[in-house]
Amino acid sequence: MYRGKRALDVAGALVLLALASPLLVLAALGVWGFLGRPILFRQTRAGLRGAPFQVLKLRSMRDGPGDDAARLTRFGRLLRASALDEVPQLLNVLRGEMSLVGPRPLPLAYVPRYSARQARRLEVRPGLCGLAQAAGRNAVPWALRLRLDADYARRSSLWRDIRIVLACAAVLLRGRGVSARGHATMPEFQPEPARDV
Repeated sequence: MYRGKRALDVAGALVLLALASPLLVLAALGVWGFLGRPILFRQTRAGLRGAPFQVLKLRSMRDGPGDDAARLTRFGRLLRASALDEVPQLLNVLRGEMSLVGPRPLPLAYVPRYSARQARRLEVRPGLCGLAQAAGRNAVPWALRLRLDADYARRSSLWRDIRIVLACAAVLLRGRGVSARGHATMPEFQPEPARDV
């Protein structure tokens, strides 16, 4: 991690929260109207060095049984396509659990499944946007996604972060990669089988 990254995270999160607050209020009212309460969804994810933390998101799915695709609402699809459901994670950034740029936080259950190389993604704080999102969000297959995350953990810099943010903004504006083919988001990560040498 480069010097000054945490200060930039705090300043950037405060500015983005101020700019996004009107949209966040409207989105929260939409969640309340279409899905009821709770408005926020909390899930335990792996943070820096695998430490657990509660990631915050606006709810986009109905409660109840069924897979994610069946529970995802039309309003929820809009939230996800615009990434408005992720805006509450700016609070995670302010609390020091996340960064503006870094690998996306993944479920704790994935940590023991990582190879040694993939586990390098845990050497940095998870972020709102990262190399994998810049490459196509959830349309990026797991093997490439985790390789990009490990590469970021090994080589991060201010200029690289700026390029990642601009690339993520372009992907978001095109509205692509919101979900993997045939899934509401991404299929569950499964490690690749060991190869005989």
